[in-house]
Amino acid sequence: MSTDPIVDVRRAVREELADVPTDALVLVACSGGPDSLALALATRLERTHVGAIVIDHDLQQGSRLTAERTGQLLTDRGLDPVHVETVAVVENGDGMEAAARDARYRALHHWATQLSAAAVLLGQTMDDQAETVLLGLARGSGIQSLAGMPRRRGIYRRPLLDLPRALVHASLPVGVTVVDDPHNHDQRFARVRVRQTVLPTLEHELGPGIAAALARTAALARADAEALAELLDETANDLIAGAEVPGQLDVRLLEPLARALRTRTIRLWLFEHGVPAGRLSAEHVQRVDTLVTDWRGQGAVAVPGGVEVVRDCGRLILRPLGNVHHEKEQ
Repeated sequence: MSTDPIVDVRRAVREELADVPTDALVLVACSGGPDSLALALATRLERTHVGAIVIDHDLQQGSRLTAERTGQLLTDRGLDPVHVETVAVVENGDGMEAAARDARYRALHHWATQLSAAAVLLGQTMDDQAETVLLGLARGSGIQSLAGMPRRRGIYRRPLLDLPRALVHASLPVGVTVVDDPHNHDQRFARVRVRQTVLPTLEHELGPGIAAALARTAALARADAEALAELLDETANDLIAGAEVPGQLDVRLLEPLARALRTRTIRLWLFEHGVPAGRLSAEHVQRVDTLVTDWRGQGAVAVPGGVEVVRDCGRLILRPLGNVHHEKEQ
């Protein structure tokens, strides 16, 4: 890294956008906080066609005015277009953080589509990646927890994942006003506790560099996970496409499979039939898997989307939730 933080941030942006035509619109998701604001300003220094979407979650008094001030700051710095969007955060049972994230991505997707953006840049840093890995480990999320956040997913890109938060903050021009979101200090949120207590404790007990080590682990795990997922998906899709009855899964083909492949096949099959990906949990998949591995002759497993899975005549079948049916096995 250089001795000038803005040089490092600009380089990260430049490398991330190397495959994006110079005349294409690039949008930055900006909350007004130091990470996303630093990203927006650095991107404008690298590109001429840069806009921003400022998201107001409307979770505290005066948030709209604060968002509008951020929007004006970005406009004054040459970003165009700049849209300030107030979103409705509706608790969905997964916590306020998840609800806010869902609302934010809906707004970003809307504007990216409306404006035909080539890429949407997100401001997560190496420290955010480390926090994500620790949270995933605490939830028992498997290899996906180690993989952390992807650098790219569709039009979304995270140029700052290799840069420490402190460096990104140091890249901001002197005198720029940033938004200090009170939720970033609220100990009710698990991520805040990880940021303020867990990571500092690990650094103190194990030595410096924990965040960087976790971020490196995420990068390695993601490469392995993506390669494995590609192999598993290829086999799983063959099993789904080759079913004796289209739209159903043959138990006799699922039973001898390794658990990872069997549950992957079940998950993809459910997605193909409209079960919402964002609401399908590992527990749902595990319960469906018991219809293959530990079936007791009856029972149905309810999954999101108003449907349930039953085993009938040696096959897994999806049907509307609560449908009257008598299972039989041959």
